[in-house]
Amino acid sequence: MLFSAMFFPLPQASTMAPFTDTLFMFLFWLSVVLLVITTAAMLYFAIKYKEGKNSEEVPYIHGNAAFEWGTSIFLSIVFLLIFFWGLVGFNRFHTFPDDAIEISVIGQQWLWTFQYPNGKTSTNELYVPKGVNVKLILSSKDVIHDFYVPNFRLKHDVVPGRYNKMWFQATELGSHDIFCTKYCGTAHSNMIGKVIVLEPEAYKTWLRGGDPTKIDMALTGKKLFEQRNCVACHSINGEAKSVGPTLKGLYGRQVELADGNTVLADEIYLRTSMESPGTQVVKGYAPIMPAYQGLLKEEDLNALVAYIKSLKE
Repeated sequence: MLFSAMFFPLPQASTMAPFTDTLFMFLFWLSVVLLVITTAAMLYFAIKYKEGKNSEEVPYIHGNAAFEWGTSIFLSIVFLLIFFWGLVGFNRFHTFPDDAIEISVIGQQWLWTFQYPNGKTSTNELYVPKGVNVKLILSSKDVIHDFYVPNFRLKHDVVPGRYNKMWFQATELGSHDIFCTKYCGTAHSNMIGKVIVLEPEAYKTWLRGGDPTKIDMALTGKKLFEQRNCVACHSINGEAKSVGPTLKGLYGRQVELADGNTVLADEIYLRTSMESPGTQVVKGYAPIMPAYQGLLKEEDLNALVAYIKSLKE
C-alpha cells in the first residue's frame, strides 16, 4: 500500500494496525475528495458570478429536489459506512480472546510497572510473545495516564481507582515504543517505555528467569486473602455464608444486586467491590463490608483479583 507507507512510516506491528490504518486512509482520502469538489465549486461560482462588466446575473433558484435528496442520501450512506466500520473495530477491540495472557499495567508518575501471571514484574519494559493474544489490565496509582503504542495503533486511558482493559497480538519482533499521551505532570515527556516482542519460546525462558522468590500472582492474592481474613465472610468452595457471597465461580458471572440491577463480575466489578463495596451490594446481603480504598496497593489489588479469577467452578 503505497499511500499507507507514505502517511504511516511506522510498522504495522499488531493485528489491529492494518484495520486502523485502512479506516484512517479511507477517511483521509474521502476528506480530500470532498475538499477538492467543494473548493472547485466555490472557485467556479466565485469566478462566474464575480461582479463586473462581463458578470452573469445570478439566477434565483427555488430548489432542486433531485440534488438535495441525492446529496442527503449519499452523505447518509457515507456516514453509516463510517459508523459501522468503526463499530466493527470497536467491538473487535473490546472483545477479549479467552486464551489471552493477562498482564497488569500500573501507571504512576512517571513510569510503567508490569505484573505478569507468575508474579514477575518489570519496569518500563513490557515483554510479550509474538503471535499470542495479550490482554492488558490497566490501572494508575496517582493521576490519569494514557498507554499508547504507536506501532500497534493502540491507546487507552489509565485511570486511578478503576481498571481499563485492552488486548493485542504482536506480529513483529523487536522493540516498540510506549508513550503516555495524557499530560500527567512535570516529567510527563519522560514517561516512556518499550514493548519487547520475543519468540514464544524466548518469552517463556525470560518469564522463568529473574527473582526466584517471586510467586504466582494468584498465590500472592491467596496469601493476602488469608491475611485480611476475607474467608470469614466469603467462602471459596461454593458454600453459602450469611454475611457474604461465595467467591467460587464468581468471575465472569452475572451478579444480581440489591437495587434490582445485574452486573458482570469482571475485573472492574471485583475492584469496585473491594474498594467501594457499598456501591454494588449483592442481593440478599447487608452492606457491611468495609471499604478498602486507599488500604490496598495497586499490586495487592491486582493479586487479589487474580486469585478470585482462579476460583473457577
